[in-house]
Amino acid sequence: MGFLFNPLLTEKASVLSEDSNCYTFVVNKNLNKIQIKSYIEEKFNVSVESVRTVNVRANRSVKYTKNGMVKSLKSAYKKAYIQVAEGDLIDLYNKL
Repeated sequence: MGFLFNPLLTEKASVLSEDSNCYTFVVNKNLNKIQIKSYIEEKFNVSVESVRTVNVRANRSVKYTKNGMVKSLKSAYKKAYIQVAEGDLIDLYNKL
């Protein structure tokens, strides 16, 4: 099974992890919540309380230059919010 797990390290994700023990990952679009939960529990040795997923749509843009119109496309991806039990922590910098 091809897993793609990259931590999403933004300001909002950092605040979520510090305040409410919720970590954000960019995951493979074909994975469901059960597969994500089992992978996180196995990889980081934590107990996962809940998994929320968001499908982020592709971002299309058109720019007009001197030479004409330029179209660009930023790929779609899936984001997973992992809620971990109260005493558990995920060290994103050493484990990945």
